[in-house]
Amino acid sequence: MVQQMYDLIIIGGGPSGSSAGRIAGKKGIKTLIIEKKMFPRYKPCGGALSEHAMSYLDFEIPEEIIEKNIFGGRVRFRGKSIEYYKDHRLSVIVTRSIFDNYLLEKAKDTGIEIHHGEKVTDIFQNDAHVSVTTDKDRYKARFVIIATGSQGKLKTVVRKDDNKNEYGVCLVTEVKENDEVIDQYIKDAIEMHFGVSGVGYGWVFPHKGYYSVGAGSVMAKHLPYPKKAMQDYLKVNGFTGEHKLNGHVIPCGGHKRKMVKGRIILSGDAAGFVDAFTGEGLAYAIRSGQLAAEIISEKVVNGTDLKKLLDYEKRCYSEFGEHLKYSLIFAKMMHFFPERSFNAFINETDILDTFLEVVTFKRTYKDLVKWLIFNFKPNWLLK
Repeated sequence: MVQQMYDLIIIGGGPSGSSAGRIAGKKGIKTLIIEKKMFPRYKPCGGALSEHAMSYLDFEIPEEIIEKNIFGGRVRFRGKSIEYYKDHRLSVIVTRSIFDNYLLEKAKDTGIEIHHGEKVTDIFQNDAHVSVTTDKDRYKARFVIIATGSQGKLKTVVRKDDNKNEYGVCLVTEVKENDEVIDQYIKDAIEMHFGVSGVGYGWVFPHKGYYSVGAGSVMAKHLPYPKKAMQDYLKVNGFTGEHKLNGHVIPCGGHKRKMVKGRIILSGDAAGFVDAFTGEGLAYAIRSGQLAAEIISEKVVNGTDLKKLLDYEKRCYSEFGEHLKYSLIFAKMMHFFPERSFNAFINETDILDTFLEVVTFKRTYKDLVKWLIFNFKPNWLLK
């Protein structure tokens, strides 16, 4: 049987893969997305979609997908709390199964091919093409983007697996509640807890008809018993009863990782593009998928040297790589000195305002880290 040749095969139909697919389709290159799940599918995630992430999209998110508009937050630490609100929207709350399915449909609108319920089992490349084997068929492509998220082993054809210093772990569950009770608890805001089981953190995000509740750590080695930490967190916050816990790995940004090998590019969580402090990966998943498809499209049209694919790494670092590097530094500062950090947030409102500018991508983590060291290192980091 003659295998059909594609310009591009994208493995994974999540936000990074679908964003890559939309760009490729608009560029007119022959593209196939292979997704192992049938969409819409469940995705363990808090569901906060930042304005920064939405700024990369060339379309508006429909109102029926947006469950909450977020203007502020509540931060808790050992019985203390601080709340903040802005006069502009910081993010929206979505259910990932619905949002991800919408992004994939927007990719499909460009005319690309999408296969649901098909799992890639092997990848092999030579000088001319990449062979992709699934549990149903075999395909060939001039290039491949691996956008499979943090789970699975496919990314190891490009880079080594992360060690316990390079990834975090989180558990998340959904707690049903009526909207009136949710609005009374927290309205138009998200809640974050620090100091959970050592250097961990937790969250409570309001959705329509349920809370998304999660707990984890930016470094897995500091959370040896994540299930117990999550159960304790639920109990402390008054969420009684039985709840199904869903775990996922967080590849912390800021670590040096290989992203390109031959004709294969990693994007999104597979490449390790996650904010080490907030855990946000959607913005970087979307943008890295777009960049990967843009560079591959240029290669398809111009037929330049394969080494040009390395421009992907340069462009990712230029746009957000350094930002993620400093997110890791900031995360370590905050999680290893939680009491001093929290007290600084309470006593110095400039820190909170500066951090919110970072969250909205108006300033960088590098700016924030330098500002903290210059202004507050003698007062709280070294005490």
